[in-house]
Amino acid sequence: MRVRIGYCAWISGVVQFFVVHAIVESAWARPYSWSRNNISDLGNARCALQSEPTPRYVCSPDHDLMNVSFGVLGTLLVVGAVLVGGAPWRKGTVATAARSLLAGAGVGFVWAGLAPADVNEDQHVLGALLIMGAGNVGLLLAGFGLTDRVPGPLRRLTSLLGIVAITALGLFLSRHYLGLGMGGMERVAAFPLLVWTVLVGVHGLIHGRNALQEAVSAEPVDAVRR
Repeated sequence: MRVRIGYCAWISGVVQFFVVHAIVESAWARPYSWSRNNISDLGNARCALQSEPTPRYVCSPDHDLMNVSFGVLGTLLVVGAVLVGGAPWRKGTVATAARSLLAGAGVGFVWAGLAPADVNEDQHVLGALLIMGAGNVGLLLAGFGLTDRVPGPLRRLTSLLGIVAITALGLFLSRHYLGLGMGGMERVAAFPLLVWTVLVGVHGLIHGRNALQEAVSAEPVDAVRR
């Protein structure tokens, strides 16, 4: 039950984030763009013209709601990592490092929510680096740290998502957006972690339910044998 609650925490954290993201961006008088605007713009506390990394006007009426969502997401990612424990992981240094870095990404989301980019830029950048730096390295390592109970395609997809996210982070920091825009490239760097969290959470819930059903079905047989 503890592990299932952990998987539910991961899934619900990501789902609420995207729901709130849609609500907050819809409140913008000047349309919010996934290409021109970065994710942090949704949490900016003041209306102003931003010059870096690309010029854009930012005015997010529901910024408080977005920052709360960042905090909720980060908290549930950490809670999920603690409750899930070693269930989907191999034993060893690689798996331990992956789990720690992924939990660090959760701390980064909380940090970013507590320090909006236009209020405390340095602290917000630190949170973003935990998300897209530590989190993406953890995602890459997770591909090698997941147990064989996790299907091979999902383990390989995990490493692939990590490679894509780390590459996108490098392109984002060097301002090479490949036609996606600043906001688009940032999302390629940030969202693979969230996609992976949902995929592993759903797999864990389904696998756990099937295992429980098999155990319950085997009990009468064992009783007859005894």
